[in-house]
Amino acid sequence: MIRLLRKLLGISQSSDIIKLNEMKYLIVGLGNIGAEYQNTRHNIGFSILDALAESASIEFKDARYGAMAEYKFKGRTYILVKPSTYMNLSGKAVNYWLQKEKIPVEHMMVLVDDLALPFGTLRLRSKGSDAGHNGLKHINQTLGHQNYARLRFGIGADFQKGQQVNYVLSKWGEEEIKLLPDLFKTCINMIKGMSTIGIQRTMTAYNTKKAAK
Repeated sequence: MIRLLRKLLGISQSSDIIKLNEMKYLIVGLGNIGAEYQNTRHNIGFSILDALAESASIEFKDARYGAMAEYKFKGRTYILVKPSTYMNLSGKAVNYWLQKEKIPVEHMMVLVDDLALPFGTLRLRSKGSDAGHNGLKHINQTLGHQNYARLRFGIGADFQKGQQVNYVLSKWGEEEIKLLPDLFKTCINMIKGMSTIGIQRTMTAYNTKKAAK
């Protein structure tokens, strides 16, 4: 019966199904749910995905472990996820959606804020440590490795000693808000680039260059 169905649907082998999954990508924007966290520095992952959804005229819907939207581009399908588990338990959502959609981990990108980078600096890496970020830390613990792409969005470190938590959970400044739309466009291009030109070429094309001394 299964063989007959495969013939009728034009699926001759399980490899055909695998090929379909190879065209799927998981993009996870890290953040915290709740109105008080909206448009804060720590929620930059949510903001990038919101900008992508708006540009593509798609909407997020409530789903398990977060809000999910499906975006299609050049034959690729992107599963966009904003976890509802709060930052410190982000690995739950990541692991669930990887398994549910049968997406290989090398087709995943995590969008995250980074205090160590000046505001607006963009750094895409194919793997790396959590660098003290609680969201990445939980993802690493849940998956058992750190071999997945992450796009770090620099939020700067313009705060006094002991004020780190207040800073990352605060809203953007007026001058920063003016620059965010163009930065979001670049991030969207980097998301698309990972699946079209490859992560290495995307890193070369878009990673913010270090200023010359």
